[in-house]
Amino acid sequence: MKHHSVLKVAGLGAAIVVAAGVLTSCAASGAGDNEGKAEGSSTLRVTLANHVWTDIVKEKISDFEDESGLTVELTQLGEDQLSDQYNVKLNAGSDEIDVMMYRPLQEGKLFAENGYLADLTDRTADGGDWDFDDFQAGPVEATTYDDKVVGVPTITEQEVLYYRTDLLEAAGVEVPTTLDELEAAAKAVSEANPGVAGFVARTGKSAAVTQFSSYLFSFGGDFIDKDGNSAIDSPEARKAFEYYGGLLHNYGPENVSTDMSWPEAAAIFAQGNAAFYTDASSLYKNLTEAENSTVSDSVGFAPFPEGPEGSKPYNVPSWALGVNAASENQDNAWKFIQWATSPEMTLEIQQAGVPGARDSVWANEEGTASFPADLAKAVAIGSETGVGYDRPLVKSVAEAREIVGMPIVVAITGGDMDAAIAEAHEGFQKFLDGEK
Repeated sequence: MKHHSVLKVAGLGAAIVVAAGVLTSCAASGAGDNEGKAEGSSTLRVTLANHVWTDIVKEKISDFEDESGLTVELTQLGEDQLSDQYNVKLNAGSDEIDVMMYRPLQEGKLFAENGYLADLTDRTADGGDWDFDDFQAGPVEATTYDDKVVGVPTITEQEVLYYRTDLLEAAGVEVPTTLDELEAAAKAVSEANPGVAGFVARTGKSAAVTQFSSYLFSFGGDFIDKDGNSAIDSPEARKAFEYYGGLLHNYGPENVSTDMSWPEAAAIFAQGNAAFYTDASSLYKNLTEAENSTVSDSVGFAPFPEGPEGSKPYNVPSWALGVNAASENQDNAWKFIQWATSPEMTLEIQQAGVPGARDSVWANEEGTASFPADLAKAVAIGSETGVGYDRPLVKSVAEAREIVGMPIVVAITGGDMDAAIAEAHEGFQKFLDGEK
């Protein structure tokens, strides 16, 4: 029998058959007699998020089905709907999901602690040509819990420095390689170009936390210390808060808002109103495509600048694939993950502009051809020195970000940093104690 995939789309009550004849051919062969209930079932239930990565994989699933002899039942959902489904089904111990796409930094700890994710350690250790050692250290760190591999990273991003090549050239300023140089360059370019901010970045209390993390790490700080306690009152964290907030306070846009996430910050840069911008590498098309940017021809890319402890940008997996621990079809679930994250698939997906987690693909000219050369170089460097998380690794991530992000806003507005850090530290410690 030639197998065909079945697709469930958010908002539709019934499955949409995407290949003619699927129902009759499967019924005739008996393929659906014990769908998903026994080890080795011929029907594999895969739940993925709405994402460009998913769209590419979806087009190739028939290849996997032909190679494996399996039928893939694909459910594709938006992020909120995905979270709602996981909350219901995983909490209930349902075996109706075999492969699950999840966000390691947003829900990874919660899922791992609750036992939702199967232990993949032995499977990844015996990967053969699939080669788990080829995956970047940062993303692997984020998909490992208590020394057990619980996911395979699929999509990555790093923080990089975006800059205006024309403004730097006119001001005679070199591309900054350190945070001290970045501050000096932001000052020089803003003074040479009245009305243009020297620097822009996220300012919102929660939204800024992920981008602030690279500054925190590069100053030698962290959100949580090795004993599991709040570290945001450390001297290193204080310096990072003061530096990030100071750049925006002193050289940011006039009357800078303190609730900007990436769309607002990126728009300021894209409209020619800032010289430097640090944010995720995945946002580059918002700045380099003419329909999005008035400065598309003069955007440069550089690695995140070095701080006192070197250049330590986040290098994180925004998404990963895991196996539902309650699934009775885990062997076949693993076959799908190996196929979807193979060197060949990772290369093909990255060629379409979706950054992957394999070192070999970033070292391959074909894998970087679709990216601006300087951006690919910056990402490669950040992948080597980066940290595998960009926010506190806790179960209630949203709440934690609101707490630890408060001193960022106070620093931007020039407020009382002693009081802000003390309050945030106390609040974060109470939060951490409550999660234990």
